[in-house]
Amino acid sequence: MAESKHHHRNESNESNISSSTDGSVENVHRYGELTTNKDGNLQTNVRVHNDGRINLSLACQTELPELPQEHAPSVNEFAIDVDWKSCPSLSIVIMIVGSRGDVQPYVALGKRLKQDGHRVRIATHETFRDFVTSQNLDFFDIGGNPVDLMSYMVKNPGLIPGMQSLTNGDIRKNKAMMKEVIHMIYGCWEACYATSRKTGTPFVADAIISNPPGFAHIHCAQALGIPLQMSFTMPWTPTSAFPHPLVNITSSNAKPGLTNYLTYLMADLLTWQGVGTTLNKFRKRVVGLEPLDVRNGPSILEDLKVPWTYCMSPALVPKPDDWKNNIDVVGFYFLDLATNYDPSPDLVAFLNAGEPPIYIGFGSVVVDDPKAMTKLIFEATVQAGVRALVSAGWVVLMYPPHIFILGNIPHDWLFDKERVSAVVHHGGAGTTAIGLAKGRPTVVVPFFGDQGFWGSMIYHAGAGPKPIPHKKLTANRLRDAINYAISPQAKEAAKKMADQIQNDNGVEKGVQSFYRHLPLLNMRCDLEPSLLAVWWSTRHCLKLSAFAAQTLSNAGLIDLNELELHRTMDYHEPDEFSLKEEVGSVFDSVTGVAENLFSPVKEAFETSAAIPRGIMRMVTSVLDHSEPREKKGDKDNHEKLSSKEKSERKVKMLALIERYIIHSGQGFLHGVTNNEESYPPKEREHLHKREYLKQKARKLYRSGVRAIESGIDRVEQQRQKARIKDGMDAFNTSTTVERARVIDAFQISKGNITKRRNTYVEAAKQVLAQRIQRRKESLLIAPNVTSEPIPLAESSSETTVLTSSPIEEEVDWDARFEKDLASALQNSLNGGQEKPL
Repeated sequence: MAESKHHHRNESNESNISSSTDGSVENVHRYGELTTNKDGNLQTNVRVHNDGRINLSLACQTELPELPQEHAPSVNEFAIDVDWKSCPSLSIVIMIVGSRGDVQPYVALGKRLKQDGHRVRIATHETFRDFVTSQNLDFFDIGGNPVDLMSYMVKNPGLIPGMQSLTNGDIRKNKAMMKEVIHMIYGCWEACYATSRKTGTPFVADAIISNPPGFAHIHCAQALGIPLQMSFTMPWTPTSAFPHPLVNITSSNAKPGLTNYLTYLMADLLTWQGVGTTLNKFRKRVVGLEPLDVRNGPSILEDLKVPWTYCMSPALVPKPDDWKNNIDVVGFYFLDLATNYDPSPDLVAFLNAGEPPIYIGFGSVVVDDPKAMTKLIFEATVQAGVRALVSAGWVVLMYPPHIFILGNIPHDWLFDKERVSAVVHHGGAGTTAIGLAKGRPTVVVPFFGDQGFWGSMIYHAGAGPKPIPHKKLTANRLRDAINYAISPQAKEAAKKMADQIQNDNGVEKGVQSFYRHLPLLNMRCDLEPSLLAVWWSTRHCLKLSAFAAQTLSNAGLIDLNELELHRTMDYHEPDEFSLKEEVGSVFDSVTGVAENLFSPVKEAFETSAAIPRGIMRMVTSVLDHSEPREKKGDKDNHEKLSSKEKSERKVKMLALIERYIIHSGQGFLHGVTNNEESYPPKEREHLHKREYLKQKARKLYRSGVRAIESGIDRVEQQRQKARIKDGMDAFNTSTTVERARVIDAFQISKGNITKRRNTYVEAAKQVLAQRIQRRKESLLIAPNVTSEPIPLAESSSETTVLTSSPIEEEVDWDARFEKDLASALQNSLNGGQEKPL
């Protein structure tokens, strides 16, 4: 009942927010439009509206039931620890793309994490350098101008230009914006390992916290083998309780819960349509990962069950039932800026001159006609009989005595102690949060994006009137909204909500959420659990801290050259240790989701296991060179095939291997060129027989992969050097007792090395068996799709053609992309130093 109530409320309100009389929207054809048809059963149409929202239409040709309650299984998270409060000291990078309102909550989180002894790096735009460093946090510039970027993205969600962009010339900005995105993606990657220019101190990220627009998040975590926690100020995870904040449901004959759920998948798919090609190039050429396609790219965060922490109050957005244990709603993150604020005498005099005024401000929103907006505000406040503080983003030369024009001022000071009676704003998450936390009734005038969502939530909580879309704003409507906001019932509702929000203690719960979802059991040193494990020793089957490794090395008990960087969290890619291609997928693009949701998995979803690579290589080497007993029947059947059928099979397999070589960054770098002996015997035999495949690999290597591999190798070398330096520093400042404790623990560990190795081997076998089983099940129940891998999304200016003659064809490495990445790649090749100011 609660779910349908949510759906009805939002649908009713959003129809008012996003209704449009602009007929041009209906003429959108290719740009900003996505139409899908799943076997004639589910037809969808997605269009970008000119207010930055996505209009979604769903038409089911056959009636589908409502989503079952168990459609979202619980999650068994990998290596989480009940003793999560004792977290080792970490280096944490927080990637934030957005405006000041997006950055500020995570500065508050970063300050609290720093209190626990962690090193926190805020990776965001140069504009916020002074703000971040003033809070005594490390800053890293990822590039990008938030004003230009947000101005474009709010009109073009997912970086897909809508009709308005095509008609007003913004389409010319698309290429420039994509270059900005490319540099920000690489900037986020650099932030994970680049030495601080200010202090010269090496930095190696042990964990990542990121908001969704920091597109590099999961790809960096996969490449480095470190945990990722996603976080945002608005709902971004699929739920049946309410639609995606950026999606307006124009029509649907599906059940409310199913409709709501699909809005999230469609929003992800539209975003992937905009940035998928760029992300795949980044994965292949920069971080050495396999590319994704439309089946697994848009849903990668959901598929991997990456944990989420939402910094929004459950008083405003209660946690839906289908958000399971890997998702937390903890409350707003507030940063105290009021303590050191000293208001101007003019402002104090105005506040003391009469009844508390209302506040009116639209943040960083660009108003089309400032003069008309100014006149409207003056008229509405006169009609309502209120004084007003106006935070105008434009110049106001003359104003009446009941108006005071504000500059930059901390909202946590202004909205406190009833200095203002109500607030009128654009519906940004940050202003919404602090206004409600201070008990101020709120009027929302949404301009774009998620602002209407927050206006709707405030309205249904009774803390404000129904939101007024800015295009429908008139003096009379604003007057009526102000009158409601200063009414006793609105004040009472706002006060109740403030009490709930104050009890949330969002920042503290956000830190706790971060700890709870970390794979701490795989992050602690085996010899000294209070320290972070950064090295893995296959010889001794031990996870070692930098201090422990250096202590044992100095004592002549281990060789540092035999250690490899420890991966605390592995987000598995398909067949990372084998050359077999996965040709089926349960999730056949977004339109096939209903087929899976109506056959829910009853058991808990298992997150990735981080089996040390030394162990995994050992196990896969054995398995790849053995003939499982259950394969005998398949072998007998193969002997009965005609020579023609055998030949066809051979050709298909060779084509598959070649496609793997061309399209797989990691498979190519660590397979064809370096580790041919790890292939199963049959595939290795075919490789020997077809020498051109190796020749092709060498050509690809020479034509560009060598520089990429060198870049990755240099990043790894830099991380290793940083870990060694940490170990040396820790050793030099340690006591004799601390060193002796590590050595004693190591000597004791020798007695159970066989047991530890067997435990890891069995775990590795189970992981491999699960992968094989999932692949079999995937092939059995997958929708009817081609057995050929889905080609990567390509821009209209780029086409990669695979021909039947692999010997003669060369791969186009897309010179334009290489040019865009040249400076960033050079930084990596030069050791990853942060770019100068």
